[in-house]
Amino acid sequence: MKTFLIVDDHEIVRAGIKQVLAELYFPCTVHEAYDEQSAISLMKNNKYDLTLLDVQLPDTNTLGLLEYIKINMPETRVVIFSMGAENIYAKRFLKAGAMSYISKKSGLEELRKGIDMALNNRRYISDTLTNILFSDFESQTPENPFEKLSDRETQISQLLIQGESLSEIGNRLHLSLSTVGTHKARIFDKLGIQNLPQLIEMNRLYNL
Repeated sequence: MKTFLIVDDHEIVRAGIKQVLAELYFPCTVHEAYDEQSAISLMKNNKYDLTLLDVQLPDTNTLGLLEYIKINMPETRVVIFSMGAENIYAKRFLKAGAMSYISKKSGLEELRKGIDMALNNRRYISDTLTNILFSDFESQTPENPFEKLSDRETQISQLLIQGESLSEIGNRLHLSLSTVGTHKARIFDKLGIQNLPQLIEMNRLYNL
């Protein structure tokens, strides 16, 4: 019997995925977590065949959580299932050890493929991500300017794009207001922009 862990901060999303897993892999066991702490607590007491992990989670360094899983639960396969843009996040998480990166915009069939292949210790790359990776391979320089950002800067840039204020980001990530402000300044400097509308427009251009 397969065992799954869903790590997503939206209850309705967890409920939907749980129902899908129950139908596709009956009988199976599915546990739910909503952030890093709740996920690690479950992992300390259970073994999982596969973890479905969102990118943007409260109070969570998602790449750090992925690293924790790879070190402490190497038998657990990780599939990223997120609204986070593939062209911004996918390569980072695949390089860190995820078996696949599935967009929440994808259909059920693509999610099933990603999970099936991960359970068989094989990577799954969507057609969209294949085009992104191939385009980057053809170019001598990174095509996506967001690749210049560190993991933390990438996380903060996406929260800014989602409309969160500096104080809200600080509360979410447990950072001081001045630290978030410093990261914001570095993001703008690295991307060669001066304001939030330009950041939103750049994200739109590179998140087609």
